[in-house]
Amino acid sequence: MAGSSVKDKKTYEKVKESGASKEKAARVANASAAQGRKKVAKKGGKSSKYDDMSKEELLARAKKVGIKGRSKMKKKDLVDALRNH
Repeated sequence: MAGSSVKDKKTYEKVKESGASKEKAARVANASAAQGRKKVAKKGGKSSKYDDMSKEELLARAKKVGIKGRSKMKKKDLVDALRNH
């Protein structure tokens, strides 16, 4: 269930139903509430593909989003963790 810090509960529930983690659903819902759904929907696709990044770049990205155990992960595992975070 959405916590009190979630600003757009409808979006939160939809994103959760699509298989996203609670954290990702909350980030999307809060961005949607702050900036509007249309603007948030247009944001995607600007990052480079994880498969094209070096392991060091993936480690930096994983650290930024708070993925635990990242230092022991292989490149494929980092990509999977980032996609599902």
